[in-house]
Amino acid sequence: MTLHDAIQVVLQNGPMTAIEIANEVNKKQLYHRRDSAPVPSSQIHARIKNYPQYFERLGDRYKNRE
Repeated sequence: MTLHDAIQVVLQNGPMTAIEIANEVNKKQLYHRRDSAPVPSSQIHARIKNYPQYFERLGDRYKNRE
């Protein structure tokens, strides 16, 4: 699963902050980095920014674009 797919799965429960998304992705082990480190919230921010067709920003929270 790609990181943006994992983010979409987590956001099915509603809008979340990047830290909350990272915590859920790591807790559910939906995405594994090559270096086996946990996904940081900065990587969540970057991925969401690169895929505006999938995600929408609501203040400090993000949600899936419908």
